[in-house]
Amino acid sequence: MVYLSIFFSAFVSATLLPASSELLLSGMVAKQMGSILMLWGCATVGNVLGSCVNYYLGTRVEALSHYRWFPVSERSLAKAQVHYQKYGPWSLLFAWLPIIGDPLTLVAGIFKVRIGLFLLLVTLGKGLRYALVIALAMGVF
Repeated sequence: MVYLSIFFSAFVSATLLPASSELLLSGMVAKQMGSILMLWGCATVGNVLGSCVNYYLGTRVEALSHYRWFPVSERSLAKAQVHYQKYGPWSLLFAWLPIIGDPLTLVAGIFKVRIGLFLLLVTLGKGLRYALVIALAMGVF
């Protein structure tokens, strides 16, 4: 139940819904409520899968772009896509950041970042962030 709790907390935290899993993870580590490696893995996988939901939602946004009420023209979207694909994917390493991280994963879906690259960069960033949270909870720093 401990692992499921951190998984779902991390999953929801990665979506566009307001939530935070770091406090729960820190408490679980401090109270030695399970294997450190399993807690890290469940938090990382849950958070990455939540980001995948954002990515998927981003892929659906483009289907709306032909409507007159859509706030971005197809031409502007295409131009932004070229620019984002040139510089943007590396920003996914920062998908763990509060406030801007979740929208980054949505934009990646809009601009159709290759899913393999998306998963690699998001997993690296989020995995390192959770490793740091665990290290701080253990008093390593």
